[in-house]
Amino acid sequence: MKYIITLLLLLSLNINAQTEKNTNLNDSLAPKLENIKWIAGNWKGEAFGGITEENWSEPSGGSMMATFKLINDGEVSFYEIEIIREIENSLVLQLKHFDNDLKGWESRNETVDFPLKKITPTQVIFEGMSFEKISENEMNIYVDIKNEEGNIEIVKFNYKKEINNTKPTKQLINVDKANIKPTIDGKADETIWPTVQWLPLDQLWLGNTYTKEDFFGRYKLTYTNNALYLLAEIHDDILIDNNKDPLVNWWDDDCLEIFIDQDNSGGEHQYNHNAFAYHIALDGNVVDMSTNKEGKLYNSHVESKRITHGNISIWEVKISLYDDTYQDDKNNKPTALKPGQLIGFALAYCDNDSSQTRENFIGSVQVDGEDKNQGWIDANIFATLKLKN
Repeated sequence: MKYIITLLLLLSLNINAQTEKNTNLNDSLAPKLENIKWIAGNWKGEAFGGITEENWSEPSGGSMMATFKLINDGEVSFYEIEIIREIENSLVLQLKHFDNDLKGWESRNETVDFPLKKITPTQVIFEGMSFEKISENEMNIYVDIKNEEGNIEIVKFNYKKEINNTKPTKQLINVDKANIKPTIDGKADETIWPTVQWLPLDQLWLGNTYTKEDFFGRYKLTYTNNALYLLAEIHDDILIDNNKDPLVNWWDDDCLEIFIDQDNSGGEHQYNHNAFAYHIALDGNVVDMSTNKEGKLYNSHVESKRITHGNISIWEVKISLYDDTYQDDKNNKPTALKPGQLIGFALAYCDNDSSQTRENFIGSVQVDGEDKNQGWIDANIFATLKLKN
């Protein structure tokens, strides 16, 4: 096995040319640990006829640390300790190898070093090793191995992250299936809706205490094999749509906001698609943050119809669900829904009566702590939907 690892250490720089040829130089990020923290987590894969485990910590104290082991035939072949640390306005990856009895391969003061070349939103390229982000829960590591004939062979290690699905359950909501899919017309005259219980939209997330005359909200849910359906009843005495450009301060106009975590995994989703936060404007446009940290229209994800009489608006909404492999620049297919499935969910309403910014933000779930505006960042605050027959 040491022979294999010796080959691993004979890395050429071809990997960097291979990796960088499809990378736009303008996509480069600063050499900071915060820009590579997506590496953190418990990863498992296969290599050299065995099972690999690699566990990376979150950035702290100017470094990230990892432990690695290769298991063959039920026994550990070797271990590694790895770090990525900040040094001289850059990063370096350093590692040491150990036998299964923790006897070191390198001398006491010796490390195997991989200086940083470049970071992009989806790649971390060191001289001799490269990390590639496929999704929040999948990555590839590429190395060049020189074989016995002296030829360079590019080897890809595919890793999947182990997900802890024991996120805090704020609220468990059973959702019944509709035999006939609702028509999105704002009339709510399908037979399923009278059989479904109203749920409250009454948790103040931002702003001052409001009166029932200023705002009252409630909602219902159902689903089919292809989509989740929402019926919301919103009592709002004044509807405001100051920003005609749907991508300008969309959260400051009156809008319905739907939070969806397709696999109920929880976790951070501020600038990624581990979960979605769909803002549905009064004109029907749907906006969320993209992975480029800017607003983007997701009108194909959500179909809605609002009918307003007086101060009462009925919103009927169809939501297609996408998992965390979703990529903004790719063709993505929505996932199917089935009984027993768990989905992270929250609903909110941005209420603006007379100003340039929203005055209240009212949600469907209780959020602990003083800062309750966490839904657009943290999917752990969502309720859990359980799909029923």
